[in-house]
Amino acid sequence: MQVEGDTLRVGFAPGVRVNGDRLVEDAWLELERLISSGELSGGELLKIDGAASLAVSYSIAYRLCYPEAKYGAIAIRDPKIGTKGKKTYIVAVSESPKYALGQLIETDEPQIEVPKVVLCGPPQSGKSCLREGLKQAIFQLELAPYPYVITACPDGEGSWYSAAAQGDPNLAQKLKADYRAKFTMAFALQAANWVRSANTALNLIDTGGKITKCNRQILREATHAVILYRAELQHQGQRWQKYCQLLKLPVVATIVSRDEDECDRLEIESPILIATVRAFKRGDDISSRPVVQALARLLVSLVPQYPH
Repeated sequence: MQVEGDTLRVGFAPGVRVNGDRLVEDAWLELERLISSGELSGGELLKIDGAASLAVSYSIAYRLCYPEAKYGAIAIRDPKIGTKGKKTYIVAVSESPKYALGQLIETDEPQIEVPKVVLCGPPQSGKSCLREGLKQAIFQLELAPYPYVITACPDGEGSWYSAAAQGDPNLAQKLKADYRAKFTMAFALQAANWVRSANTALNLIDTGGKITKCNRQILREATHAVILYRAELQHQGQRWQKYCQLLKLPVVATIVSRDEDECDRLEIESPILIATVRAFKRGDDISSRPVVQALARLLVSLVPQYPH
């Protein structure tokens, strides 16, 4: 935690993963430090900016009710509302006639956009396998934020599928069939809103494999793209590249999948990763493969707070 003027910046230490009880204890100690040093000494308004667990948020609100650190109003930043690119806060606690509960306070402070990387390409290219492998590879990187996965395709194969298929493939297939639905515009608009509202440090979006008006709604909310396609579908891979270009969506990686290749080939790693890989097979752990690890490093480097 850090005080900057009338704003309390909060956040998780990069790369540190602990249980919620430890988070609450550490948050309380940080608040005590800021109060005893006089940095949190009360006032008319305190704005709170940053990520915190629900339990930590309760602790902060409770501690700031004490007389030595009492504020007339407390406002919490909500990245999902307000003018795009500007930070907006919601008044959540108020004993001041100047601030009403629920009042929005928009500031001129710029809101840094977090990476929202869409995994795209033709159907059956291995995007879901790549998604799972990337999650695990990023998790292994020191100080890297764990990615938030958005399943923006109603094919029934959510982020749960890979682990479920390893335990019981028949049950996983049945559940996938049960959850499968049509890719309607109503779903696309809902998924686009999920992407627009995503505020985790790094977000991965798994979308459908067809270039449609529905997918366009979702891709418009992304910040970067990774294109994966099978070698025999090169023309479709090129269509996806042109489509991303049309949407002004930067492509940070292009990966070609070949069944006959015995090993992966990383041709260019940065600034745009270009590689050829042996086809991803469902159920395989691909997190240790060189191309997947290189892509994980590249995606993490997009995170503004990540120590490069």
